[in-house]
Amino acid sequence: MTSPTEAPRGALLIQGLSVTIPKPAGEIRVLEDVSLDVPAGRAVALVGGSGAGKSMTACAVLKLFPVPAKITAGKILLDGTDLVPLPEREMQAYRGRRIAMIFQEPGSALDPVMSVGDQVMEGIVAHLGRRGARERAADALVRVGLDPALLRRYPHELSGGQRQRVLVAAAIAPGPELLIADEPTAALDVTVQAQILDLLGRLQRDLGMSLLLITHDLGVVAQTCDLVHVMRAGRIVESAETRQLFAAPQHPYTRTLVTGARRLGLWAE
Repeated sequence: MTSPTEAPRGALLIQGLSVTIPKPAGEIRVLEDVSLDVPAGRAVALVGGSGAGKSMTACAVLKLFPVPAKITAGKILLDGTDLVPLPEREMQAYRGRRIAMIFQEPGSALDPVMSVGDQVMEGIVAHLGRRGARERAADALVRVGLDPALLRRYPHELSGGQRQRVLVAAAIAPGPELLIADEPTAALDVTVQAQILDLLGRLQRDLGMSLLLITHDLGVVAQTCDLVHVMRAGRIVESAETRQLFAAPQHPYTRTLVTGARRLGLWAE
């Protein structure tokens, strides 16, 4: 936990980021001139429809792309250090240790043949060493509301909500400064969704982390985040504080999202 005299860390600033995917007939630009910020110790949302480029933005921060993509312009600053020019060896020290990511499909994100304990300890051992790793893993499970006895279990023995909590525990165990959650409740039922969102909000505050929550659901944003960046077709079209964005959306696409959220009862003034 951040001490009262320690300045919060985990400030993310993306400036003019462009990402392309090479194709035989030429490059496809999937992100174009993306700029956004996640202030240290704050919860920030990146919202937009499917294919808007939200997950690609998260992958760019980690410099781990699901397809043969490359960063062609821009900066990705974590506490003032630009990650874009860092060699792979230095990036490995950031992934998991200083920047952690939670994925939307706990069933596929967890290895079915590894115990929960081994998977939660994996990042701890990689970044902090084996000494005390099991105790730290047990503490991480307690923080996410799970019994440490589950360290001996396997993913197929757990419910969907428990598996997602295990992913959260594995992410926070090494003590990251920035947590990226990519649609973390998409595969869960409504009741469990609310529990996971409450958990993420509490952990973000208690541990002093910065949180970048990627979602298409403005109801989720209203519950969790201080600031919102709206993405469409690989670009950021609007950025504002959450209440300001809901009260007076400026971009036509944002107005459509807010109107839809109100009609579905996801947001009430």
